[in-house]
Amino acid sequence: MDWFEEYESEIRAYSRVYPVVFETAENAKQTDENGKTYLDFYAGAGVLNLGHNPPSMKAAMIAYLEKNGVLHSLDMMTVAKRDFIQAFVETILRPRNMDYKLQFMGPTGTNAVEASLKLARLVTGRSHIIAFSQGFHGMTLGSLACTANEVFRNAAGVTLDDVSHWPFDNHTGGGLESLDTLRALLENTSGGLEKPAAFLVEAIQAEGGVNVASQEWLLALQKLAHDVGALLIVDDIQAGCGRTGRYFSFEGMGLEPDIITLAKGIGGAGTPMAMNLVKPEHDRHWKPGQHTGTFRGQNLSFVAGREALRFFEDDKLLSETRAKGEIMREHLQKLAEAHADKGYAVRGKGMMQALDVKDGALAKAIAHDCFEHGLLFGPCGVGGQVLKLIPPLTIPEDELLAGLEIFSDAVHRQTEAN
Repeated sequence: MDWFEEYESEIRAYSRVYPVVFETAENAKQTDENGKTYLDFYAGAGVLNLGHNPPSMKAAMIAYLEKNGVLHSLDMMTVAKRDFIQAFVETILRPRNMDYKLQFMGPTGTNAVEASLKLARLVTGRSHIIAFSQGFHGMTLGSLACTANEVFRNAAGVTLDDVSHWPFDNHTGGGLESLDTLRALLENTSGGLEKPAAFLVEAIQAEGGVNVASQEWLLALQKLAHDVGALLIVDDIQAGCGRTGRYFSFEGMGLEPDIITLAKGIGGAGTPMAMNLVKPEHDRHWKPGQHTGTFRGQNLSFVAGREALRFFEDDKLLSETRAKGEIMREHLQKLAEAHADKGYAVRGKGMMQALDVKDGALAKAIAHDCFEHGLLFGPCGVGGQVLKLIPPLTIPEDELLAGLEIFSDAVHRQTEAN
């Protein structure tokens, strides 16, 4: 019996793209139950920045289990949670002169976004949110209202209110002039646009097609937010935690978001965790217990996440990430140049790199070709036409190059066939 086909919901998606049963995994490789090994250039949609089963995290979790460490604690204080908080403050916040409170909620990215929206509305007394075209922020109703994808939005079954969308920096109708237009509407008492509680933005739109916002645009957005009394929320759920060669995707740009949403890679070993960084003056608006979440005290995630932070105690991993990202970018650029007549475009930062092949059907064919030859990755963007590569940051260089060769061969084959 095919237990998945027979009993699992029709909603399943990735299993249709990769129709094998995986059994084991190590760093950048997954092996199916028949013994075939695949290079993983998807890494759990950014969850596995440090690879599958990282030895230090696995050892720490096993040791914690063997000593009967607390596994579930709501928001009670535990040694594991204290160790994580201390490590995050000392390793990430203080070296960057960042002053934030840490808020834990439910264990996924959409929970982080929901909490950020609720707090922005509490702080400002306003209800409206401005998000951006092609943004992706989650599947629960508040987050979904901010997500732009029509397919996802149509599945809501209810109206998605109190959010409007504006063109992202490098989308049609976007850019600095577009923000000037938005400012004019918001500052005009007869502009017809309600002043928002917050602007919600990704510095890099991962699911939206790896669209990278410019520093100038992000700084202009931050100034607009503050000028109209709104909060700036940066969703760094997929692009954060080292993915771009900096811990935060917007690092070094002069941004000081009011709230930063984190999840995915922060748990380290694929263990679920979400956390918001909140400016202290905004965090004071919460009343005790005003926002909860049953699994905000997932202590295995604190244990694994604390070990993950050791990778950021110096610049070694991030430096390697930047170097590998450049290898990826150069490889994709050569592919684009080889098919210049097709108009393929390369986008990305660090080890989030993508090739836009301008055709969703072609992208699907390339992904299937890669799968047949032992490479996993996920198309994204409008119509699924963008081929996004996000291997673990810890992938050995020889495996990175091997995966890129599989990818290149598939692009060449399918481009010629189509």
